[in-house]
Amino acid sequence: MSHEPGSIASPGLLPDQAGAPARRGWVLPHPSVHALAGLVALLSLLPLGFVAWVTYDVGWETVRALVFRDRVGGLLVNTALLEATSIPACILLAVSLAWLTERTDLPFARLWSLLSVAPLAVPAFVHSYAWISLVPGMRGLWSATFVSTLAYFPFLYLPVAATLRRLDPAIEDAAASLGLDPWRVFFRAVLPQLKLAIAGGALLIALHLLSEYGLFVMIRFDTFATAIVDQFQSAYNSPAANMLGGVLILCCLLLMGIEGLWRGSERYARVGAGAARPAQRRRLRGWTLPALLLVAGTAALSLGVPFYTLGRWLWLGGLSIWQAGPLGNAFVQTILLSLGGGILATLAAAPMAWLSVRAPGRLQRILEACHYYVGSLPGVVVALALVSITVRLILPLYQTFATLLVAYVLLFLPRAMVGLRASLAQAPVELERAAMALGRTPGQAVRQVTFRLAAPGAAASVALVALGITNELTATLMLAPNGVETLATRFWSLTSEIDYLGAAPYAVMMVVLSLPLTLALHAQSKRTAGQ
Repeated sequence: MSHEPGSIASPGLLPDQAGAPARRGWVLPHPSVHALAGLVALLSLLPLGFVAWVTYDVGWETVRALVFRDRVGGLLVNTALLEATSIPACILLAVSLAWLTERTDLPFARLWSLLSVAPLAVPAFVHSYAWISLVPGMRGLWSATFVSTLAYFPFLYLPVAATLRRLDPAIEDAAASLGLDPWRVFFRAVLPQLKLAIAGGALLIALHLLSEYGLFVMIRFDTFATAIVDQFQSAYNSPAANMLGGVLILCCLLLMGIEGLWRGSERYARVGAGAARPAQRRRLRGWTLPALLLVAGTAALSLGVPFYTLGRWLWLGGLSIWQAGPLGNAFVQTILLSLGGGILATLAAAPMAWLSVRAPGRLQRILEACHYYVGSLPGVVVALALVSITVRLILPLYQTFATLLVAYVLLFLPRAMVGLRASLAQAPVELERAAMALGRTPGQAVRQVTFRLAAPGAAASVALVALGITNELTATLMLAPNGVETLATRFWSLTSEIDYLGAAPYAVMMVVLSLPLTLALHAQSKRTAGQ
């Protein structure tokens, strides 16, 4: 990779220009950024500390008996197979859809783009129940992979499509001028530019697969998350569940290590207008019908089946299942918790996202791992850690909104990190240096240049976290104050009572609440690309 003039002799510094003091040339993060990132990292270590304390408390012999057994080995195999089948399927589907909707003359491309994002508005456990209602015999690995792919591929489609919109078409023109055919242009010139988006989206999906509970319970596929919840339901303070949580943490660290190696340290920003010239859409010709079948089939499977199932519930239940009091109360409380948690999680992730892009290194990797690992934990593990801490040390915070919001911040830090990191990576550091050369202080340069460029990514992060909170289940069940019920917890309690008709309005309202956030994410990704 090329270096900017003057960066070799004094990295992070610019020579004095126009009488500006040398100190204004610093572009390395201020120590306070490290301090804030470290504080959030310490907070995120609370669940790990809880598991470590339980491990110490029960003793090594008990740990060995609980961890080194056939049950844990079976869960490891299930988890590895689920990740190995679902993530490649999501990558293949998301990249294919993004390419078709953003770089080809596919008919009604804007509509298909919107329908490729819309499955985010349907909770994963609603996806699962919709398919179980349609095909009662669905269970096992391949069913879990199928439903997981339909539920989670938009997490990859969004960043990949956004990157394709911003990608300079001159890169493809240069590759084509060297005699490469369209396929080789894609694999050798375009696909490497999607590396950061694919790595971030794949990690996000991998963490969701580790922590998802409702989807796999309905499919009857055992994972660490379902086993942990089962253990805690049978014994409130079960050491076995905590040991499973410890193994799950190790799985998360392994995934983050793989993602870090794949992502590398390459830069993806460029100075100048870049892709101001729209990319020429490629003609599909004879491939138009197969392409339409792919996008339409995906929309039918990921949206048509859930909407058909919910519609059937509502038709069978009639007006009697719409209870305005409980439904309205759950709707308002879900909105308040989602927005509050989304803003707090994005603010908490901002220092670490900045360090990840501007100051990569060993310390940054460690702090980033602390931010990411907690997102892989089932909500029940984070919730029980906070319950134990509040009961033992700060009892007034037990079952309060403050504790519930802390749980949301911990659970959804990875979502906030991915959006912020990708947005900051597209904000060239050269623009900050140019602002400082014109007399701005480092703080002013960051606020007036980088923050404005990264603002769309921050808004997307808030929406992405709010989406997750809207559908969060286990932590809310355990930490919510008395009388607080969200749409997700009401839906789950009614389905647990086999009252599927009564649960239908809550599922519909979850979709109604999530849909504007999903549309905002889609619109924001287009604005970020200047479209």
